[in-house]
Amino acid sequence: MKVTLSHSFSPQKAPGTETLGAPLLDPKGARVILGTDGGALVDSITPAPHRMFGPRGVCLHPDGSLWVSDTGHHRVLGWKTVPTEDDTPADILVGQPEFGREGRNAKGPVAGNTMNVPTGICAFRGGLAVADPWNHRVLIWRETPKGPDDHADIILGQPDAAGSLANLGKDTPTSETMNWPYGVSAIGDRLVVCDTGNRRVLFFDDPQVTGQAADLVLGQNGFECRDENAGRAVADFTMRWPHMAIGWRGGLAVADAGNNRVMLWRDVPKTNGAPADALLGQKDMADCDFNLAGYYPTSQAVNMPYSLATLGSRLVVGDTANSRILGFDDDTMAAHADRLTAQPDFAAKGDNRWGIAERDSVCWPYGLSSLGTTVAVADSGNNRILIWDAAT
Repeated sequence: MKVTLSHSFSPQKAPGTETLGAPLLDPKGARVILGTDGGALVDSITPAPHRMFGPRGVCLHPDGSLWVSDTGHHRVLGWKTVPTEDDTPADILVGQPEFGREGRNAKGPVAGNTMNVPTGICAFRGGLAVADPWNHRVLIWRETPKGPDDHADIILGQPDAAGSLANLGKDTPTSETMNWPYGVSAIGDRLVVCDTGNRRVLFFDDPQVTGQAADLVLGQNGFECRDENAGRAVADFTMRWPHMAIGWRGGLAVADAGNNRVMLWRDVPKTNGAPADALLGQKDMADCDFNLAGYYPTSQAVNMPYSLATLGSRLVVGDTANSRILGFDDDTMAAHADRLTAQPDFAAKGDNRWGIAERDSVCWPYGLSSLGTTVAVADSGNNRILIWDAAT
């Protein structure tokens, strides 16, 4: 169903306040919370097997494991099975030599087992892919890593494991370079990378070797441009801050956070710079204001959406700066969300609803992952991961 605007005015709510919307995720809140150390928020950012600092990526792996980009600690944490109790410590560590250590690239040289602000993370061909944006690369393990000594098998964006320069130190990107790649996802056997600093999305049809070139680019007309919105006014093919891309209903959805919208393609694009067919979050291909140029959000409006997932046939959008999670069953232009989690109604916003962290609140949800009827949320501003069941 679509949610429509109510034109009544209440002193307690903003003009244009909308109906509540059905819950997307269980209204009781997350069934498991990781990273809180038994409280609402982490009381220390000291790294430990059960503590996180601003996690921006999460992956519910089809093999039953759970993976988290513990961004502020420059590491990835792994659980062999999805935890069933709050604050379960991680089993696996990648990016640091020990659980109590932190620092960019483990305070050493760049290598195939180090990280600098890891963000997006996804299952890929049975293994794992991790966006390592401040090393301007993507790390791929053919099998899920087992510990700190496991080096990535394939590195994209750099010619070797020691490389770390944006666009290989040049002003102009190519099909082989990256600049702050924040998002990774798999569409079938293809790897999709949101090469955020180059304002583009890259498709790798069959990544096999380090330094391999991308096969397709979206957001730019070719591989050699990195200008914001392709150097022109915002349009149906341009991007400003693409952060996550996923397959949806046989097509593609891209969270273009900088333009405050989600771009939709009915089919997975086959040509460079292919225009989107529809948008969520804006009423026109040329618009880019957050919350549709209003202070309060609506069921149509978004503010810096960074994360995406699917739940059945519905698209799940982490409406990051509004600190809420939206569900869309409609894929037409400027569609209304029909499901809502973490806020009381579609006109509400605010980190943790302007209160303390609860089991059903979020503060800047940067990452999403779904598997079956479970959604994992990288609740970055609360330094935690939420494992949440779909609403019944």
